[in-house]
Parts: sequence; C-alpha cells; structure tokens
Amino acid sequence: MPIGQRLAFDAAMGRLWVVCRACERWNLTPFDTRWEAIEQAERAFRDTRVRVSTEQIGLARLRDGTELVRVGKPLRPEFAAWRYGDQFGRRRRRTLLMGAGAALGGGVVLAGATAFGAGLATLLPVVHVLNLSTILRAITARGSEHRLPDGGRFVPIGQPRLIASGPEGWGIDIGYAMRRAAGDTRGPAMFSLFGEGKNEQGRIQLYGHDALPLLREYLPRINRTGASAARVVDAVTLLEQAGAADAFPRWAASMRRTWDAKATWGDAGDLNYIPAPARLAFEMALHEEAERRALEGELAELERAWADAEGIAAIADSLTIPPTIDVRLEQLRQRPE
Repeated sequence: MPIGQRLAFDAAMGRLWVVCRACERWNLTPFDTRWEAIEQAERAFRDTRVRVSTEQIGLARLRDGTELVRVGKPLRPEFAAWRYGDQFGRRRRRTLLMGAGAALGGGVVLAGATAFGAGLATLLPVVHVLNLSTILRAITARGSEHRLPDGGRFVPIGQPRLIASGPEGWGIDIGYAMRRAAGDTRGPAMFSLFGEGKNEQGRIQLYGHDALPLLREYLPRINRTGASAARVVDAVTLLEQAGAADAFPRWAASMRRTWDAKATWGDAGDLNYIPAPARLAFEMALHEEAERRALEGELAELERAWADAEGIAAIADSLTIPPTIDVRLEQLRQRPE
C-alpha cells in the first residue's frame, strides 16, 4: 500500500482499510488492489512475532513500522472499540485539552482583572457576550453546497433536525441560506450577507439516501467532542437495538418522541440534542452503510462485466457454428422428454 502506516484487514469478508493516523478514520481501499494486499497482509501478520491479539482481533507491527490489524469474527462491541475508539477518543482528548487551555486563560484574565480592582460582576457582560456568540454561531452555521434530488443546489444553514417521514421512514429537515433551481448555470451557490441570496431563507427536507451526504458533513461536527470508551459501547448497543447500520436512521427517527419525553432542554429532533450515544451511533452507521453500498456496487459492477463478457463470448462462439446446428439444438430442447 502506498499510503497509511496502519492497515486493517478482514480476509473472510474481503475488506481492507487504511487507517488515517490524523483522524483515526477507517477508509475502505480500492477494489482492484484489495485482494492481493489482503493476502500479503495475512502472510506478514503470521510471519511477525511481535503481535498482540484477543480471540478475534490482532495487532502486529512490522519492521518498517507498518501496523496490521487482523479482524476475525469479533462481536460488534469489540470491533467498534478498535474501529471507533481511537477516532472518538482523539476528539475527546483534543476537547479536554482545549477546555483546560480555555480555563487556564480565563483564570489568568480573572486574576488580572482582580489585580486591577475589577470584580466578577464586571466580567459578567463579557461572559454573556461570549455565550450569545456561541449560540448565534450554532444557529447560523453554514455547510458547503449540496445537491437536491431534483438537480438543484442549496447551502444549508443552522442545524439538521431528524424527522420521521418520507418513503424510507426518516429524513432530515434543515434551513437553507441560498438555493438554486435545476439547470441554473451560474457558479456555486454562495451565501452572502450583502450580495446575491442575502434575503433567501427557507427549509428543505431530504429523505433517506438523499440526506446521507449532508449528514456525512454535519455529524463529525456534532460529535466533535468525541467520546469515552464506555460511551462508544453505549452507541454500539443502540446499533444492535436498531438491528443493522442501514436501519439505524429509521429507528432513530422512531425514537424521537421517547427522547423528547426524557429531554430536559433543547429540541430532541435537533441532532445536537438527541442522546449522545445516538449521535455517535448515527456516525458509525453512516460509515458502515457507506461500506455496504460500496461492496454492493462492486458486485453489481462484476455482474455487469460478467454479462458483457458472456455476451461477447456468445457472439464469438456463434461465428464458428453453422446455422443448421443452432436449428437442430433448438429442436432438441423443445422435444418432450
């Protein structure tokens, strides 16, 4: 593999991932290089003596520094701990460090203000302004341009809300700051406070598969604070309750009323306010669903290639067979037994 210092592979399922050490995300590799690499990884894993393993997952480090994660048939919690633990754990550590830095900075400011005779009451307006700016930033947060099912484009604004409607039983409702109809040949939809689109606003509903690109952009932001190992296990438990990764969004939409009843603040339909394990499970489900679709796409591509090859072979064979032979074969097929 030309990239990646950690590779994870599942020989039984035919999957090979490159693990990004910057974001800890597991990225499924291209299909044309995967099978040979899996065989090489299996041989390298068996040949190395430096390895740590549980019953179903093993970690080996090669001499060149490459790390191999061998996946057998683990239970979902064990696999999730390997696959998502580092990713959410890194976000959590970064959040804790940033929080500690902010607290230290705030302490320095408070100490300095006290030294100059300013009391805590003097600083309260500053705290209120900071809180207000945080709320406004969440409300007016804009995403990148996305496509609509009809071919149009829009720029989302605000936070996505989970809705229990649509052909697949779930969808996302979100505001937009800029929208263009299908066939609009102008450049990207760019929202501006003073230029084109400054007065545009409204809401858009995306259902099922059409909502996935938007969620792939927003969920890492929503889960930016990461999670502990115990919280990851809780998220996996919710995935198991839903039954499968592709069923989780519909299951989550059906749980909105239950979560609403238990919520002490916020709108439980807003993805920022659904239970934290559910937010993590949503992001996990998107990753696993994307891989499932990719694998299905590979099989469909193989089927198309096989059909093309079969058609060409049939034509090639027929060029060397006299027509009388085809007539006689058809008579024999229709003869009663």
